[in-house]
Amino acid sequence: MAKKKALTLSLVIVLVALGYYFVKPIKKTHSANFTAASATLSNARFSYRAGVTSGTTGTSVVNIDGSANADNDTDHLFPKDVVCITNATEDGCTGSVTYTVANIVDTDTFNTTGALGATLLATDYVVATQSGSLAISFTTTTEVPIGGTLLITIPAAKSGTGNANDGIPDTAATTANNGFDLKSIVAGDVSVSDITGCTQAGWGAATVTAGDGSSTNHTISFTRATATCAASKAITVTIDSTPGIINPAPLTTHTQGQADSYQINIKTRDGGANTLDQSDVVVAPVEGVFISATVDETLSFTVAGVTSDSGSYCGITRTASSPDTTAMSVPWGTLSATYLAATHNTNQQLTVSTNSTAGYKVYAEENDQMGKDGVVCTGATAGEANDCIQDTTCGATPCTHVTLRDWTTDPASYPGLGYSLEDVSGAGTDAYFEWDDSAAAFNAKQFADQEATEARADAGAELMSNTGPVAASSVYVCYRIDITATQPAGYYYNKVKYTAVPTF
Repeated sequence: MAKKKALTLSLVIVLVALGYYFVKPIKKTHSANFTAASATLSNARFSYRAGVTSGTTGTSVVNIDGSANADNDTDHLFPKDVVCITNATEDGCTGSVTYTVANIVDTDTFNTTGALGATLLATDYVVATQSGSLAISFTTTTEVPIGGTLLITIPAAKSGTGNANDGIPDTAATTANNGFDLKSIVAGDVSVSDITGCTQAGWGAATVTAGDGSSTNHTISFTRATATCAASKAITVTIDSTPGIINPAPLTTHTQGQADSYQINIKTRDGGANTLDQSDVVVAPVEGVFISATVDETLSFTVAGVTSDSGSYCGITRTASSPDTTAMSVPWGTLSATYLAATHNTNQQLTVSTNSTAGYKVYAEENDQMGKDGVVCTGATAGEANDCIQDTTCGATPCTHVTLRDWTTDPASYPGLGYSLEDVSGAGTDAYFEWDDSAAAFNAKQFADQEATEARADAGAELMSNTGPVAASSVYVCYRIDITATQPAGYYYNKVKYTAVPTF
C-alpha cells in the first residue's frame, strides 16, 4: 500500500486475448463442417476461487488458503474486484453481501473496502465471478429444413453437487469435469442474428437446458419453424452479457499462465435428428487474460516482464533504476516531478505464435486513465484537478490512441502516461509503429480509454499485426510516465488489457 505523502503509481496489467478459435472436423460421411466457425467471450478472464484461512467480523483483512484450490494466491485478484464469500455448500454469498477488494497486501492476503459482516470459516471460499456475453458464429454448409434444429452444447461442471447453474463459478481437477455456470440464463437471453432467408423469427424461441451438475452439459437449441435456412448463411448465436455466462475458475491442477481450454459444439440437424453440419470451437480462459481461443498448439500469446539493468528499449537504456515489470504489473514506484530517463521508462514484451493463415492482430485498451485510489477520471482529458494522471498528449499537436506523435520531453507541458513500440528482432515488422519512425525521438500513443468510449478496435489502435502465420513474433511495449510538481500525492492505478485476435 502507498504511504502518506508519497506519490506511488502502479499500472496493473490485465491481460486479455479475445476472439481466438479453431475448427475441428467431425469425421462423419453424412455431415459437413461449418465454415468460419468461432466462439468469442466478451470477458474471457478466469473467475477467481480460493479457500479461506481467516477473516474476522469487523475487520477488512482476508487470508486465503495457499493450497489445493483453483487459486492459491492473490496473483489473479485486483483492486476493485467484487468478491463473494460462499460456504462449502455454495448456497449463495454469506449474508447476501459482496465485498470490494481495496488492495492486495501480499500473496495470500487482501483487504476489503468494507468490514466483514461475519467471521470466515475454513470451509468458506472467496470467489470473484467473471461473466459476459458469448457469441458463436458460423456459416452453414447444408440447408436446414423446416423442423430441423440448431443445437449448441456448452461444457458444464460435473462434480455431482448440482452446482452447474447456481451463479457460483465452478472448478474441478480436469476440464472434462469443469465448465461454465449458466447462472439464470433463459430463452429471452439468447438470440440469433436476423439474416435474409434465415431470419431469427424462423428459428422460433430458444430452448435452454442447464447441465445437471452430475453428467450433462448445458444445451441451447432452436427449431426451424418457418421456411428453410439455406446453405452459406452466416449465423451468430449470442448469449447476452446480462445476466451473462459465468466463466470457470482455474482447474485445481492448473499452472498459472496456461489456459484451460473448453470445447463448444455447434450442430444442425434435420427433422429426424440426423446431423447435417457440425464443428467444434474452443474458448480458453486465462488469469487476467480476456481470451477466446484454443490452446491446442495453434496460438501462443504471452506477456513477459523485463528486469534487465542494461540494453536499449525504444531508444532508452535500462539501468538499475529502471522499474522492473512482471507479466501482470508495471510498478512505477515513487516518482519525482523531475524527468529522469531510467525511472520514467520501463517495458514489457509481447510474443505471438500462430498457424493462422490469415494472421492476427493484438489490441490494447485501458479501463480509465490513472486515478488516485482508482477514482473515475471522467473524459479523455481528466488531469491533476480530478486526482488523475492524464494520458499524455505528447506535444503541441496531440497524440491519441489512434494517432502517434513524437513525445516532447517536457513534463511541465505534456505530462501523463503513454507508450511506444519496438520490434524485438531486427527483421521484425509486426509492431504497428516504432519509436523512431520518421526520425522521431520517441513516437508515442495513448491507450484507448474505455471510460472515454474510445474503442480498442478503432482504426490504427492495434499494437501488433501480421497477415500470415508467425513463430514467436515479439514486440517491446515501452511505457513512459511524466508528472508535474503539482500532481496530488497518492496511489494511482488503472488497468490495461491486451486482446489477441487470430483469424482463420
